[in-house]
Parts: sequence; structure tokens; C-alpha cells
Amino acid sequence: MTQMRHAPTLVLCAAALLAGCSFVPDYTRPDLPVAPNYPGTAYKGAHQTPEQALASAEAIGWRDFFTDPRLQGLIDIAIRNNRDLRVAVLNVAAAQAQYRVQRSELFPTIGLNAAGEFGSLPANLSLPSGPSGITSSPGSSGPITQVINTGSQQIPFQFYSPGIGFTSYELDVFGRLRSLTSEMFEQYLGSAETARSAQISLVAEVASGYLAVLADQAVLKITRDTLANTTDSYNLTNEMFKRGTTTLLSLRQSETPVDTARANLAQFTRQLAQDEHALILLIGAAIPADLPRGKGLNGQGLLSGLPAGLPSDLLFRRPDIMAAEHDLIAANANIGAARAAFFPSVSLTGSGGFVGSKLSSLFNRSNLTWSFEPQINLPIFTGGQNEGNLDLAKVQKNTQIAQYEKTIQTAFREVSDALIARATYIDQEKAQRQLVVASADSVRLSTQRFRAGADNYLPVLQAQEALYSAQLTLVSLNQERLANLVTLYKALGGGWNEHTVPYEQTVPPASALQPSIPLEDLWAPRF
Repeated sequence: MTQMRHAPTLVLCAAALLAGCSFVPDYTRPDLPVAPNYPGTAYKGAHQTPEQALASAEAIGWRDFFTDPRLQGLIDIAIRNNRDLRVAVLNVAAAQAQYRVQRSELFPTIGLNAAGEFGSLPANLSLPSGPSGITSSPGSSGPITQVINTGSQQIPFQFYSPGIGFTSYELDVFGRLRSLTSEMFEQYLGSAETARSAQISLVAEVASGYLAVLADQAVLKITRDTLANTTDSYNLTNEMFKRGTTTLLSLRQSETPVDTARANLAQFTRQLAQDEHALILLIGAAIPADLPRGKGLNGQGLLSGLPAGLPSDLLFRRPDIMAAEHDLIAANANIGAARAAFFPSVSLTGSGGFVGSKLSSLFNRSNLTWSFEPQINLPIFTGGQNEGNLDLAKVQKNTQIAQYEKTIQTAFREVSDALIARATYIDQEKAQRQLVVASADSVRLSTQRFRAGADNYLPVLQAQEALYSAQLTLVSLNQERLANLVTLYKALGGGWNEHTVPYEQTVPPASALQPSIPLEDLWAPRF
């Protein structure tokens, strides 16, 4: 009898000793599938060592990189209002909830229950002894005997059974549940990194959209100035035609750039409005009128620089690469769960409480009852299901390795392209500025020759067209150079010191979409 009392305790102790088993393979990060340094850093050399570059780069958050006060305000609004980012953050909250659901299987579910049964039966029939279905006949020695001899044709009965217990709690002897929990936890961490990546992409998109608006404004100003200058030239040519000092051909030639500038003015006005609408969509709200005054496209301090000489292993800090690695670790943990399916599973069911027919004496010691039901399930033949699940888990891990390496290679190429472009854009923009100066001199000199009667209007027309085209190209190059810096910032992970990046985005309730849970609270798991 004593051994029977200690049987549940012995089972639990044995299970606890075996609970340290795990079939999850040891995780080893794959080797870096790219060169140790970016090829773009070889252009014009890099004067910083990797250690110096790392020290400089870690201090760069988006507020440090995007120094234009108006742009900072727009980015701040976008982080708070962009709907795509809200979806990414809500996905983190959903992944966190799924992790907590999976983690709950490591613990028994304990419930309190109480039941009552009332009725009557014909005389001389068995009476039910409770919800378990065990019955006792009148005069028998069963667990509960209730005989009411009233001489009538019906025998009333009543039954009460309050208790507490747990049902089908699986002991994680071979680590199956822990492997699944680890898998879900890594998926949660991966979704958090995906949300970080979404914010970095949003910041870069807002910056690129802002640069597009600045470029449109610069192009619009150049077009207005060109229209004014060509209109003056046309008016002067018209006066010369009226005096008979020039030909009708020259008059028509001077009219051509005026009409071209008018058409371009309408086109660029439309383009500016559309780019402003795109920016409004990105920030998720109307542009406030009280934003600080911004700097022009040529203004100093619009964007800060990024350090040179960056080693490629810094890509491990990029959120999309970190998310891919979490997915790889999750797939590795899933192998442990698939391996554990080959071994026995142990589940426990237990309950304790009181049973009786009278409420007044229900909680007497004599009415105390308990049950403990351990169950062991050993898979013998599964038709190849367990083998197939294990093979699938291994294939999925190999797939994640390939995707992880491809993510690193893609990031390496993005950074390399941005680095080489950063250096070449400087030379290209410098040459284009010289072309604008030369074209402006050509317009001035050809206009003087035309007014002096030494030449016709064709050289003036050609010089004006060349100047206008060179000016537009210079604006485009300036925008592309700054956009490339934004791309480089994004490709490098948006600044590596995550504490300098204010994750102000919040998880809004479905009703009013008002901030409720700070995003930074989602990065840490809730245990």
C-alpha cells in the first residue's frame, strides 16, 4: 500500500531526471559566403581601419544620419503613422502570442471543477455513483451505495463531486515540446528583426521621397528661370525682327525654347504634386504646416557621411540577415522535435476532490477521493510518418541555410554597389557642374554674337538647350548621389547601434489605432 502511494512521486522524479534529454543538433553559424571586405572600398582607398570604421558606424542612428530638421520631422511622423509598419509591429505581437501559446504546453493545465447530479430511478435498479459512470446496486459493496426504501416506485438520488485536477499533461522527457517552443521563440525573434527591417526601409523610403520632392522643386525653379530667360530672348528677337535686323527664322527659333519650357513647367508641376502625394502616403498623415524649414537639395548638412573601410562581417548586424538566422535556428530546433517523435511520450492525468450525496458532509475526510493515471505511448509502426517528418525537417534546415547565405550575398552586393557609387558620383557631379558653367558661358557668348549680328540664332538655341539639359542632369545627379547615401545607410542596416534608433512605433488597438504597447517592449520576450 505504501508503494502505491509513492508511485506518482516516483514517476515524476524519473520524468524529471529524463527531462534534460534533447535531440536538437548543435547550431553552428554557416561560414560567411562573401569576401572579407567590400570591393567598393578599394576605389580611391580607405583611410580607416575596420576597428575605426566600426567605432564610427555604431554611433550612427537615423537622427544622426538624416540631419535635415524637416526630414527628421517627416520620418518621425512616418514611424508613428505608417500603416505598413503598424502591420509589421502587429505581426511581432502575433508571433509573441503564438510563442506564449506554444510555451504553455510545457506546463500542466490545472482546472477546478464541480458537478452535481439529481434525479430518480425506478425501484430495485442500480443507482449512478457519479459522472464517472460507476454504479452501485442497492445492497452491494461498491464505492457509493445509496438505497432509499420508501415503498414507492421511484427512488430519488443526488450526487456532488467538487475537485481539482489536470488532464493529459505530457512530460517533455525527450525534449519535443522544448524544441517546438525554441522554434516558436526563434520565429518570434525573427519577426521582431523583420519589424526593425521594415522601419529601416520606411525611413529610407521617406528620405528618398523627400529627396524626390526637393529635386522636383529644384527642377521647377530651373524651368521657371529658363522660361523667363527664353521669354526675354524671344521678346528681344521679336523687337529685332520688327526693326528688320533679324529674320523670321531666328524669331521662330527663339520661340522654340519658350514653348518647351512652358510644356516642361506643366510636367514638372504635376510631378511635384504626385511626389508630394506619395510622401504623404508614406508618412501616413498630412504634412504639418509647422514643420521646421528644410534645406535645399544643394544645402549642406542634409545628410551626414558614412565611414569607409567597412568589413563585410558587419552585415551580421543587418536586421534581415539576423531574421534569416533566427529562421535557420528555428529550423534547427524543429529537427529536435522530429527526432523526439521516435521515442515514447509520457502523459499524466490526475485529479482529487470529494464525492458524496449530502452537501452538509461533502467535505468530510471519508469522502476524499483522488486518481492518478500515467500513460506511455511508444510508436512502433507509423507508416513512415516520423521518418518523413525528420527528413522534411532536415530539408527545411538546408533550405534556410541557402536562404540565409543568399541574404548575406544580396546584402554584400547592395553595400558594394552603394560604396562604389558613393565615390563615382562625386567625380560625375563635379564634371557635370563644370559642364553647366561651360554651357552658361556658351549661352552668354552666342547671345552676344547674335545681338551683334555676327551670327544667326541657331547657336543661341543650341546653347540654351544644352544649358537647360545640363542643369536638369546636375539636379538628377545630386538627387541620385544623396539617394545612394540613403541606400548605403539602409544596406548597412540603418546604423548599427540599435539604442540610437527610437522605435516609437506602437501597437494600436483595432478600434482607434491609438498607441498602447511601445515597440521596444516587444523586443524582449515575456516569460
